[in-house]
Amino acid sequence: MKNKVRYEIIIYWSEADRAYIAQVPELPGCAADGKTYKQALENVEVIIHEWIETAKDLKRPIPEPKGRPYTRKPTPRPLHHSDSAGLSRAYIIRRSAESDTSE
Repeated sequence: MKNKVRYEIIIYWSEADRAYIAQVPELPGCAADGKTYKQALENVEVIIHEWIETAKDLKRPIPEPKGRPYTRKPTPRPLHHSDSAGLSRAYIIRRSAESDTSE
């Protein structure tokens, strides 16, 4: 494939069709199947390019791939991780809560 496919592809097993189904939600009606997961993916990549070429020929709009933003969530520190003074976060949180209720 010359151009990298950037559309979301959903692949699932269909018991009724006895095949893997690959759908492209952003391109209405764009789907393919295959006997294997890999074959379904390869087939839908061809269909995506054909879908786009047909839309161009018919002068229809071609949706931009939406994609999904990658956000790396920070790994939370363990509650009992000690700070530089040797106090655990659990102790600091508990002491903070006690001082808030004593006012």
